[in-house]
Amino acid sequence: MSKRDLKKELTNFDKKKLIGLISELYDKNKSVKEYLDYYLKPDDSEILKVYKVKVREALFPKRGIRYNLGSGKKTISDFRKLSPSPESLIDLMLYYVECGAEFTVNFGDINEKYYISLARVYRDSLELIDINNLHKSFKDKAHNIVHLSENIGWGFYDAVLGLYLETFG
Repeated sequence: MSKRDLKKELTNFDKKKLIGLISELYDKNKSVKEYLDYYLKPDDSEILKVYKVKVREALFPKRGIRYNLGSGKKTISDFRKLSPSPESLIDLMLYYVECGAEFTVNFGDINEKYYISLARVYRDSLELIDINNLHKSFKDKAHNIVHLSENIGWGFYDAVLGLYLETFG
């Protein structure tokens, strides 16, 4: 069914039936619940905490050392869909990179694909900093990632340093 067809069908619902449908979706679908909770009572600080836990778990699972970059990036993507403030989105993106660098410091070098993923998210977060003129708010956090990356191979440190200098001078 197309979005247009969906809208057409929903216009035939009375208020009670529409509320029932939304309530049922809320109960049965975790992402709908999360979206509606945030939509009706937006609180970036609380939802950011939840998503930081998800990012941390993707890179530092409770069992073993099997990281999951895809899950971490999906967490960022899901958070972005909530339309949080640019500050909160940037904070989560930098946290992902910070966790990834910390993982390497704790467990040793990974592989090129791993560092390319981290560098892309770092680059994207710095672009958002530029677009939203948030340099003062994130300079220290972005620099901390550069510092954390000093002994990481695969050209990651060079990439992060170059991106940092490009953004912050």
